Amino acid sequence: MPLIEFTDKGLYCPQGGFYIDPWRGVDKAVITHAHSDHARWGSKHYLCHHLTKPLLQTRLGPNDYQSIEWNEPIDINGVKVSLHPAGHIIGSSQVRIEHKGEVWVFSGDYKVENDGISGEFEPVKCHNFITESTFGLPIYKWKPQQQIYDDIKAWVRKNQAVRKSSVLIAYSLGKAQRLLQPLSECTDTILLHGAVYNIHMALVNAGWKLPNVERVTPETPKEKLKGAVVIAPGSAEGSPWMRKFAPYETGVCSGWMQVRGNTRRRNADAGFALSDHADWPGLLQACKATEAQCVYATHGFQSAFSRYLSEQGIQGKEVHTEYGNDEEEGSKETEEQTAITED
Repeated sequence: MPLIEFTDKGLYCPQGGFYIDPWRGVDKAVITHAHSDHARWGSKHYLCHHLTKPLLQTRLGPNDYQSIEWNEPIDINGVKVSLHPAGHIIGSSQVRIEHKGEVWVFSGDYKVENDGISGEFEPVKCHNFITESTFGLPIYKWKPQQQIYDDIKAWVRKNQAVRKSSVLIAYSLGKAQRLLQPLSECTDTILLHGAVYNIHMALVNAGWKLPNVERVTPETPKEKLKGAVVIAPGSAEGSPWMRKFAPYETGVCSGWMQVRGNTRRRNADAGFALSDHADWPGLLQACKATEAQCVYATHGFQSAFSRYLSEQGIQGKEVHTEYGNDEEEGSKETEEQTAITED
């Protein structure tokens, strides 16, 4: 019997009697991170990292939550379970499970470049590794984070020079927090859409120190909206909410902006290939570092990626799950579930 089975409810460990990131309600759920396609409502008990707990409470409401630290093993029905940094977003974790000498690791979503706030990705040796493959094609190769930040700051300063607002479209949970530091080097006031602000406050109330921001409300003075630097989720893109910042330019922060033409198709003025996922070299680096005999690839370009792994001498297998493979799609769901109204 394998240590993880792929079922219609999610990844199931029969020996431990728990699921990992189930997409239907179960008795025991181990959660890798707080994005809505991995942390869903309806389970009776949730186990997650300490930093993920306040985000789950914000998104899923009151529930039975248990949180642990990274590299703090616990026993669940004789199965050794531990969480390890995934580097995806704040609190994101890989799940390592061990039983009778056999080790499996589920990565959830991850990236290998340290963004400075999400925890540095930790390679975990195992016999079987389950990897995402959101950007599992060779065309996806990110610039270093600092270079992307420099591009964003140059774009903002160009807009400021002609008194235009800069509206950056970014994930409410993940990229929005990463953007705060570089943007604070361009302005004393960063304005947030309500969906981004709610996540921001959940983190601040949990003890995180983040740059100062202001939520855009109907009472925000009009003069503060002109020439502003704004972070908004994908659902705000092209909406009437955006008009209050006119004249403005829109910049989309997404790994999909790596593909020429996507900026134009989004009707954006600028595209920045800033992602919370591993690129092609990052995926390969992570898989090789695990020394796994078998790698299961899911949610993304799993067919191409698993085939390439097999060509490289690593047994690659393709599996289908219900996790999202579109950065903006997951973001919109998060906004709806945080019940934010447009200001």
